Amino acid sequence: MKTRHSRYCCSNLRMDLINTLGMGKDSPVKNLKDLIEFNKSDTVELKYFDQKLLEQAEKKGDLNSADYKKALATMTKATREDGIDKVMNGNKLDAIIAPTGSPAWKTDLLLGDHFVGGSSSLAAISGYPAITVPMGFINDLPVGVTFFGKAWTEPTLFEIAYSYEQGTKHRKTPKYLISD
Repeated sequence: MKTRHSRYCCSNLRMDLINTLGMGKDSPVKNLKDLIEFNKSDTVELKYFDQKLLEQAEKKGDLNSADYKKALATMTKATREDGIDKVMNGNKLDAIIAPTGSPAWKTDLLLGDHFVGGSSSLAAISGYPAITVPMGFINDLPVGVTFFGKAWTEPTLFEIAYSYEQGTKHRKTPKYLISD
């Protein structure tokens, strides 16, 4: 499953980037290969961060390849019919709720980021709607809660998210925290 997921994600990343890059007609970056080369010429960020996902996406085959189409069908079925739909229908749910992710972390230029996790992948891969609202704070850093739904349930998710926001009043005016 990890291989299929990786193949799907890299191909999806490639498709999203190609669509985005194609919008800037005057940009010197016209495709994924150009972007990778541009990034290599900009040594500031790449001293600390790599572009492994971009390079993996560039190596993948055409989006019309049999491998891509098979991986896409497998992931779509797993996240829709056998995932979100199955859980929601089986439990008669209007939404699924999960923490959006961990609080922000300091960037560690030596060891890399310490991302703890997030809950958006399932909705992103399935193409189903999700909405995130403030859930509160941990050490003055905001954390969110995400509501996920089945296809075409955006109106319900808006109602749930709005009611949650109004009931909890967790939204605060952002402030810039400077740390040592």
